[in-house]
Amino acid sequence: MHPHDHVHGHGENDHEEEEHIHEICEHENCHCEEDGIFLSAVKHTLHITFFIIVIGFVLNTALHFVGEDVLAGLILNRPVLGPVLAGLVGLIPNCAASVTITQLYISGVISLGAMMSGLLVGAGVGLLVLFRVNPDKKENLKIVGILYVIGVLTGIVINWL
Repeated sequence: MHPHDHVHGHGENDHEEEEHIHEICEHENCHCEEDGIFLSAVKHTLHITFFIIVIGFVLNTALHFVGEDVLAGLILNRPVLGPVLAGLVGLIPNCAASVTITQLYISGVISLGAMMSGLLVGAGVGLLVLFRVNPDKKENLKIVGILYVIGVLTGIVINWL
């Protein structure tokens, strides 16, 4: 019996869920069956944490060199383009994006709709984890697309109110 077997419920999809969990373990090389569930969980956590730190460092470095002023210039007082661009900034998977968007709104540089668009689209590091763990890249892109469209449309509607 595999240590992760208790995670899934009862039903006809049990076998598929068990195979999916085994695929994740094989992909992560966690050796759950040998090391136990606790050590396996620690290994999974460390892998994801390392992944998040590396991506966060790269994104923060890029944001540092691009600068908030450049972002503000692209979004400033544009009722449709503002939410569209703020939504793209919101897709950046770290808290610096949401802090930047909020600061731009507080400073009066972007509209309420643009701020809401960026913050609604922002899923933090959850998107990184999704792409790291879910092997179905097409499904991942659908999720991101839906998230983006809903956030941007909401921001546009807020600007028109």
